[in-house]
Amino acid sequence: MPGDAVAARAKPLAGPLVKALGVLCGAVSRAALVLAGAALAGLGLVVIYGVVMRYAFNAAPAFVEQVALLLVICVAMFGASVGVRESGHIGLDSVVKLLPAPARHACALLAQGLVLAFALVLAFGSAAMCESTWPNGIPTLGISEACRYVPPLLAGALVSLFCVERLLALALDGAD
Repeated sequence: MPGDAVAARAKPLAGPLVKALGVLCGAVSRAALVLAGAALAGLGLVVIYGVVMRYAFNAAPAFVEQVALLLVICVAMFGASVGVRESGHIGLDSVVKLLPAPARHACALLAQGLVLAFALVLAFGSAAMCESTWPNGIPTLGISEACRYVPPLLAGALVSLFCVERLLALALDGAD
């Protein structure tokens, strides 16, 4: 078939590109995991600090709740993006596994396309929220309210990148 000849010529060129993208995505994924871990550790420290200050010294710091909220957002967003790359999320594929290989491949492409669509909506929606909330401040922290939407924006971009990586691998390898 004509498409097979084009694909055969494209694979030798695309193989190193996909491999390089995989290396890049692996490094970015590890960095996101480190950020999520650091945010989780920071969250633990901030909560412990808040509890000790409130109950031992009767002097609850006003900023603890807002810092904890920002850190929870970071843990969730960066952790979720790594989970998408590592396929650590819940998958409902018991029916898909029963399908023939071409149908499984089509389902994998469809699933990645839907995840990509969600990630783009997340990224662009978060960017719009950053823009609209930029003038507003978080009173106890003295920073812009837009900071709450930066982690989802970055997570949407990361998930989009990871979906493109997986879609390219699926399109070139035909593996599911």
